[in-house]
Amino acid sequence: MLKDNIKNLEPSSTLKINEISKKLEEKGEKIFKFGFGQSPFKIPIDIVNELKNNAHQNKYLPMQGLAELRKAVANYTSAKKNYNYHPDNIIIGPGSKELMFLLHVIFDGEIILPVPSWVSYAPQAIINKNKIHKLQTKSENNWFPTSQDIEEIVSKDQKKNYLLLLNSPNNPSGQICSNLKELSEVAKKYNILILSDEIYSELSFSNDYKSISNFCPEKTIISTGLSKWCGAGGWRLGYFIIPENLKTIKNSLNVLASETFSAVSAPIQYAAIKAYENDHSNYIKSSRVILEAVGNFVYEKLNSNKVLINKPQGGFYIMPDFIDAKFNSSSEMCNNILKKTGVALLPGSDFGFDEKKMIARLSFTDFDGNNFIKEYERDYVINDKLISRCAPKVVEGVDMLKKWSDKL
Repeated sequence: MLKDNIKNLEPSSTLKINEISKKLEEKGEKIFKFGFGQSPFKIPIDIVNELKNNAHQNKYLPMQGLAELRKAVANYTSAKKNYNYHPDNIIIGPGSKELMFLLHVIFDGEIILPVPSWVSYAPQAIINKNKIHKLQTKSENNWFPTSQDIEEIVSKDQKKNYLLLLNSPNNPSGQICSNLKELSEVAKKYNILILSDEIYSELSFSNDYKSISNFCPEKTIISTGLSKWCGAGGWRLGYFIIPENLKTIKNSLNVLASETFSAVSAPIQYAAIKAYENDHSNYIKSSRVILEAVGNFVYEKLNSNKVLINKPQGGFYIMPDFIDAKFNSSSEMCNNILKKTGVALLPGSDFGFDEKKMIARLSFTDFDGNNFIKEYERDYVINDKLISRCAPKVVEGVDMLKKWSDKL
């Protein structure tokens, strides 16, 4: 009764580890939830109040999204990227994940997928029977592909359409792509479409974040939303920004939207207007400073001659490589870590690595973000003492993981 391309699919590993962690906690076990990537910060109160004020909104909204929201997003993005985006270039979806899925439905071509990559990219391509070209990347290039890597694939058959998935800051590595110009040049040369997943862009630790859209806006679909910077993952509101010359893609996405989710929840769309019209720069800055400090703390404690890690550059992940670990797979290693220490991690194989690579993803967000912001904003200084007070489970969990790795 099931289609062949569906039979072997498993539930999303990020959602699965969250449920496993909750069940273990319900049994009374102490679990350090480093597996599920979710913002630790509360949604800004003005946005929450706007949701309350619009709870009465019960009408179906336009399938492309509320006009006022698309205008707010266009103005916000145009100012940040110094490029003129029009409200008509934007489509609002129930999380960017759903829009990505629909893009796979309409795209007639093949997928270029750098490894490591977010856990849902490959399954979405498989569901829609799109051929995947996996590109193994290297830590010295921040775990991103080079133009030569891409050219080796597309030069073999230039008649095909190709979609490059680029996620910076990256999940799971926490790294930022630094060779955007060269990637944009190969995209222009071979007419490659780019999906730039920028869901963590507001949480870049550098003040000069660059998108590949800065170099080839006409080839780039930007994907982002509220879930990471606004702490609103459960609200499920994301959007695509699609350049005018790709309006056939936007129009097709609108058709699929009308036949699938119809329109995003009306109260959430009205509330989201305030997310982009009001000034949340202090909230975002505090979030970034705290995440950078906690990420660097984890990096400094774990990085050693036994555990190789790139220093985090954005978002809330690091990707430790336990080079002395002797297990049959990274899944077996993570199961052992969970059993011995209570630390929940995701194996690198979930992100496209060979299962023999002893790599894992660690999310350093198991703390009360609202309390941390209050403590930080008293004197705007973060040290190990404050981290120990405001993120005790991160400190204890990392210590447990360090002791485990020292025994390898």
